[in-house]
Amino acid sequence: MTFHVITGRGAAGSRTALLLAEDGERVKIVSRSGGGPDHPLIERIAADVTDADRLTGLLEGAATLFSCAAPPYHRWVQEFPALATGTLTAVRRTGTPLVMLGNLYAYGLVEGPVSPGLPLRATGPKGRLRARIWEEAAASGAQVTEVRAGQFYGAGAVSVFSLLVQSQVLAGALSLVPQELDLPHSYSSIGDTARTLVAASRDERAWGRAWHVPVVTPSVRELAVRLTELAGAPRPRLEKLTERDVALLALTDPFWAELHEVLYTPGLPYVSDFTETEKILGVMPTPVDEVLAEVLQRPPVNI
Repeated sequence: MTFHVITGRGAAGSRTALLLAEDGERVKIVSRSGGGPDHPLIERIAADVTDADRLTGLLEGAATLFSCAAPPYHRWVQEFPALATGTLTAVRRTGTPLVMLGNLYAYGLVEGPVSPGLPLRATGPKGRLRARIWEEAAASGAQVTEVRAGQFYGAGAVSVFSLLVQSQVLAGALSLVPQELDLPHSYSSIGDTARTLVAASRDERAWGRAWHVPVVTPSVRELAVRLTELAGAPRPRLEKLTERDVALLALTDPFWAELHEVLYTPGLPYVSDFTETEKILGVMPTPVDEVLAEVLQRPPVNI
């Protein structure tokens, strides 16, 4: 029976594991904690992905490695290189095709739609890191593709929207947001992210290049309003945090220090072009109301 390995037990990795298992395919989901979804075809394994020897053993006979693991957000620059090296070493040893979960950071500041063919010109540390990880993988000789998501939303998502907007507006509290409130922004649902990862792994045309997860592009305010309408909650109260506000908050928690690079695009919409994903891989965005209804049925855990 075909089996796959997924590194990372977060929302995207777990949803991908369930999609594969529901298709009758076995999955090994690997994380330091050994967590993951409960399904008879999913084996949960506690292992450190930076240990290339251990990962190599787990990959023997695997059809695909889905790389969905990531260090804590404020430790990306320090810890992501070792994780990426361990992953790439293992797939080169075994010849296992690699599907990487990425994001849009590597493009940097873009005026106009962000498409997969654009050069990776980020100047900040997170964007440069994501660009380097992809470039090294693409040049390694491994069979590899990268699936790049917008800001996550949906059940299980951990993102600025889920952490700083969703819980607050559902409780009727003021939400302070380090992002433009009334400009279009690209959001990828967890479900669409998993479906794109699986679709890329099954299409020979996917290898050697990047693909964008389908997105919806409401503003933060529009998304928050629709969430409260579906929940029957009061109209959301939102205020934008200034750069000075974020700098002060960074003195109390390293999470805030990481946001300047990836969220400050004053006066500019941020729209991802997923035309090729829809046309070639056949994945389209799930309607916003369906995604938000799932949030209300199964609220995400803030971690």
